[in-house]
Amino acid sequence: MTTSLPDWHGNGDAMRALQTELATQVVLRDGFPKSLRTVAGFDVGFEDDGAITRAAVVLLDANTLTVIDQQVARLPTRMPYIPGLLSFRELPALLEALALLKHPPDLAFVDGHGIAHPRRLGIAAHFGVATGLPSIGVGKSVLIGEAKIALHDMRGAFTPLRDGKTQIGWLLRSKPGCLPLVVSPGHRVAMPSAPELVMRFVTTYRLPEPTRLADRIASRRDSKRS
Repeated sequence: MTTSLPDWHGNGDAMRALQTELATQVVLRDGFPKSLRTVAGFDVGFEDDGAITRAAVVLLDANTLTVIDQQVARLPTRMPYIPGLLSFRELPALLEALALLKHPPDLAFVDGHGIAHPRRLGIAAHFGVATGLPSIGVGKSVLIGEAKIALHDMRGAFTPLRDGKTQIGWLLRSKPGCLPLVVSPGHRVAMPSAPELVMRFVTTYRLPEPTRLADRIASRRDSKRS
C-alpha cells in the first residue's frame, strides 16, 4: 500500500492523524486543462452484505458527454465503515477502477466530499492526493458545516458552506425542487471553480452526468452496466 493508504490494523486514531497530514498536500488552485477533453465520474457500492467493495468509473467526452469508457473494480472490503474514515475503506477499489481505464481523465468527479470533511480530507480529496488528478467532491448530504445564506430554489444557485469561519465548499441547487448538492474541491481545483464545473455537466438530473452514471453502475441499478 502507498503511504496514503496504509494497511488496516484497527487503529482509527492513526488514520485520523494521517488524514490531517495528507490534507496539507491538497492543492486548492486550478490544475486542470483550460480546455477539458475528458472527465470521469467515480462512485462506490458494496456487494455480498458489504464483503466486496464495488467501484465504478465512467469516462466521458467533456464536450459531448459521450461515454468513452467505463469500468468496474471489485475488491474484498478492507475495513469496516467508520464515520470520517470512509476514504480508507473505498479508495483501494477506486484506484483499481482508475487503473482499468484506457486513459486517465482531465478531471475527476467523485461521489462524496472533497475538503468538506472534519479533517479536510474526504474521499475526493484523498483520491486526488493519491493520484495527482484534479478532483471535485459531489456529495448528496452535508457531513459538516452550515450555510448562513439561504439557497434560492433555482437551477445553478449556490451559497458557501462554512465550518466556523472557514469555507469548505458550496451548497449547489443543481435542479429546482431538489435538495442541494454539497460541492467541494478535492485536489487541484480552486474553490470558486467547483460549482461552475459541476453545473457544466448537469443535464436534467440532480447529479452531474459523470457521477450520475457512475452511481447507476456502483449501485447496480443499471443491469446492462453491472
